[in-house]
Amino acid sequence: MIQIVKDSDTRPWFFLQTAHTTYGMRVMETGHLEHLYYGERITVDSQDPSSCAPLVIQRAFAPGNTCTYDREHPQISMEDVCLEVGTLGKGDIREPFLEVRFADGSVTSDFTFDSYEIITLKEREQCLQDSGLPHSYSEVGTDSAECLQIVLQDVTNHLELQLFYTVFEECDVITRSARLINHSDASVTLNRCLSAQLDLTEDYSMITHFSGAWAREMHREQISLRSGKFVNASYTGTSSNRSNPFMILGHKNTCETFGSCIGCNLIYSGNHYEALEKDSYGKLRFVSGINPQSFSRELTPEAHFDTPEAVLSYSSKGYGRLSRQLHSFIREHIVRGVWKRRPRPVLLNSWEACYFKIDERKLLQLAKAGADVGIELFVMDDGWFSGRNDDTSSLGDWEPDPKKLPGGIASLSKKIKALGVDFGLWVEPEMISENSRLYQEHPDWAMMIPEHPHSEGRNQRLLDLCNPEVQQYVIDSMTKVFSSGDIRYVKWDMNRNFSDIYSPYLPAAKQGETAHRYVLGLYHIMNELTTRFPEILFEGCSSGGNRFDLGILSYFPQIWASDNTDALCRTGIQNSYSYGYPLSVFTAHVSSCPNHQTLRITPLETRFQVASFGVLGYECNLKDLSGSDLNAIREQIALYKKWRDVFQFGSFYRGAENEASDSETLSWTCVSPDGRRAVGLFFRRLTVPNQSHDWYRPVGLLPDVKYHFYGRNIKYNLKDFGDLVNTVSPIHIKQGSALQEILSRFVNMDGEKEDLTAYGDTLMRAGIALKPAFAGTGYNSDTRLFPDFSSRIYFMEAVE
Repeated sequence: MIQIVKDSDTRPWFFLQTAHTTYGMRVMETGHLEHLYYGERITVDSQDPSSCAPLVIQRAFAPGNTCTYDREHPQISMEDVCLEVGTLGKGDIREPFLEVRFADGSVTSDFTFDSYEIITLKEREQCLQDSGLPHSYSEVGTDSAECLQIVLQDVTNHLELQLFYTVFEECDVITRSARLINHSDASVTLNRCLSAQLDLTEDYSMITHFSGAWAREMHREQISLRSGKFVNASYTGTSSNRSNPFMILGHKNTCETFGSCIGCNLIYSGNHYEALEKDSYGKLRFVSGINPQSFSRELTPEAHFDTPEAVLSYSSKGYGRLSRQLHSFIREHIVRGVWKRRPRPVLLNSWEACYFKIDERKLLQLAKAGADVGIELFVMDDGWFSGRNDDTSSLGDWEPDPKKLPGGIASLSKKIKALGVDFGLWVEPEMISENSRLYQEHPDWAMMIPEHPHSEGRNQRLLDLCNPEVQQYVIDSMTKVFSSGDIRYVKWDMNRNFSDIYSPYLPAAKQGETAHRYVLGLYHIMNELTTRFPEILFEGCSSGGNRFDLGILSYFPQIWASDNTDALCRTGIQNSYSYGYPLSVFTAHVSSCPNHQTLRITPLETRFQVASFGVLGYECNLKDLSGSDLNAIREQIALYKKWRDVFQFGSFYRGAENEASDSETLSWTCVSPDGRRAVGLFFRRLTVPNQSHDWYRPVGLLPDVKYHFYGRNIKYNLKDFGDLVNTVSPIHIKQGSALQEILSRFVNMDGEKEDLTAYGDTLMRAGIALKPAFAGTGYNSDTRLFPDFSSRIYFMEAVE
């Protein structure tokens, strides 16, 4: 809901009301848009402007050693005002929202209020349809989302700035974006135009951000900003695994279930920039948008520039509530198409089983093994197209290798479909290999500086997606591939960062637009292909999580979270993603051990249980596994299918212990929308000797409903006990002996059984004291064998 309070005809107040939050601003006496409040919902009387008076900072004199705005308002210095738009030159020395260089070389701009209008999302979409950017949306008839359009004018320089505030009431989210229009008769150069600015008087100086690198994405870090500036940015050409665009600003005492915090994200897949600055007066300014480093955009007379949409959400009940608000927003207003609510299939990917060494025979054998254990989708990864035997060649030449696939994709997909399994494949459409036919024919299609040596990544180069001809080539070549067989899934990869950023297509004066125009070209390609192939399940990937953002999710309903499939690493990676993204959008695979990224050995059951809290898949050579492992996987997949709706689309809760960086345990709970079914995970990193009990505390249950709480039936292999079995065995069993191997096939030890009934409030508040862990003093069927990297999965079902 959007409320307008009129102090006068020229100075309205604006209040954006969601179910639990209020965002307030007003037009000042100078005409500038002043930010008033963002927090828990407050009552606003539209007929009584005086009821809003407590929100306004009173000013008698401008602070010393500051510049006053003008002689008519000597008490106002823009350096000490909470603004919706900060610019250069009028006294505001903080991070600017906008930076424009004019024909005379000056950079001062000054935007004051002109008009406003409340519009529908459909009207907003029509207004921004030529932006080339993805935006949030609402399905027709699903809610009453509104958009406030505020127009500001720089009357001296003849520039118009349109601000768009969209209110998603039911999920407590407000989005912001902007459009700058040049109404002057001369061209101007835009050096910075961000998406959101949030000036705060409360101390939201506890920053949560997510850093990382390849194979170790989303490392959650917290920093308390006492003064100065903190920057979270990428300059890789992508949203990057170094610094995800999602951030949280919180109070110092904010935790999982308590305290105020604001989540901020950006619907964009390129270079981004977020900064939090604490000024000399204790005020905070947060900004978010396209990274201004090396960015410029020429605006000719009457031309305009649109910014990506920023996402804001406030929670008064800690990080957990904030996460669930954002999960709801992403599921309902970012992800779209037929796969929005459709259960995602359990897949088997060929990569770690075969790498580049694939052919039709191997693939069919692997797919058959997958079908036997319940796999629903088989994915042929890299190595299927002509000449592609390693990563040094052939990208851009999207024709099946006749030696590997003699019948092409059509024949292979038909044979796999006959096994009862759907077929998918891997592509990397944005890339070109120097050793390829495409490069020999079109070297000018590669992004590189002519006559300069090029710095490569993974032996490949980027296609220049600024070039419409290149965009059309990608669309046409992918259309041919996707039409060549019964293809139900596509993994869209992008395996390198930008270097030598230069578009041979653009003139020298426009090279500052290259990185952004690349992203716009990518969005055009993705939009065209997802429109042509609406039934294909597209999965984004960029060496794992190097482009995990809301822009990609606007076209592809899921993203490969990380190339690292190690179960221990994945607990941290997936836990961190959950702060800003729902489980239905990140994929997780069970892989071989020792793990291919860490060489760590973890239990098969742990690998499955961790991967279940996401979109489950397998990435291992099933043909090499033992009969007992295959039986275990068969049971795992059947179990996941039974609970898939809860795993993928339930409400997600992190355990309180997850917040501590030194905690040896981690817990998650997923609860069905009606609250009557839940599944939980309890994970231990390193075992503790002589430990008695662990407690699992589910979250999100209905307090007055009685639940049946139970675990999986676990059996242990004799080998799990090593030579400790000799303390009870009547004969000596040597480790690694043939006798141990034979016995391990037939002798299994029953694990502990958890089975009880209790009310939801008891389970949540008191927790469940789990069966005692093995402590070196004995073992029986009531003992929980819980060595390093162990986990348990628990189920809760309402009792009628």
